[in-house]
Amino acid sequence: MQSSASLDRYIQQVRAIPRLSREDEHELALRAREGDQDATDRLVEANLRYVIAIGLQYRRYGVTLGDLIAEGSVGLVTAVRKFDPHRGTRFVTYAGYWIRAFVLEAVVRSSTMVGAGSGPFRSKLFFRLRRERARLSNVIADPEELIAKLAADFDTTSEKMTELLRRLDQREISLDAPAYHDSDATLVEMLPGATEPQDLVVARQRRQSGIELRLEGALSVLDDRERLIVEKRILSDDAASLASLGRELGVSRERARQLEARAKKKLAEELKDLAPAA
Repeated sequence: MQSSASLDRYIQQVRAIPRLSREDEHELALRAREGDQDATDRLVEANLRYVIAIGLQYRRYGVTLGDLIAEGSVGLVTAVRKFDPHRGTRFVTYAGYWIRAFVLEAVVRSSTMVGAGSGPFRSKLFFRLRRERARLSNVIADPEELIAKLAADFDTTSEKMTELLRRLDQREISLDAPAYHDSDATLVEMLPGATEPQDLVVARQRRQSGIELRLEGALSVLDDRERLIVEKRILSDDAASLASLGRELGVSRERARQLEARAKKKLAEELKDLAPAA
């Protein structure tokens, strides 16, 4: 997927793969859960079209479509590994969360918002700031007034907002660029080596994997309405409002709030041993 021509061929090949019926999808998911590699491959291949669709939504953020598809494909494989077909949810609904999460992470990594938080917070800040600045620029011509308005909207100071916008706008510098104009040495060769001991790196990675597994297990104690609220309001980078969730579930805003509170209470109980000691 390096050249435009090869990427176009790949997209055409993916679009030619037949869609799965709900029954075929469920059967393959059951077999994949039991370790059937052929079923896993078929489930992945049949859903690659959704990786492309999500990748196309984010190509305007400066990451090549090939890279977005590659990252989204990793998210798709992750979804196959974690999916529980016994819950009655369509696989594509579940996979969409993982595909989007990996695509968003690729976009955020490529941006200059490094250091402005991490994970969902960093993603949310990155996209919301882009969107808000574009909207306000149409009605506010004065740069200082624009920065002041953005600072108020994001509950920060004008100085910090100026720094965030600077990070948002500055161009990335390739690490393969020369370190000096008269030298063959590159910038990457000038970077300091990792100082963190390898055993600490491995321990942190294991803990993170353990937390992810625990979270997946905790989500299983929620009913369908509670899980929907958690996924769309807490785990999503673009949190849905209680009013919109209430309309989707056919309940009032207050009832949606009660369901959210109940879901949070269940998750807190399931994950209480992960809380830091006081």
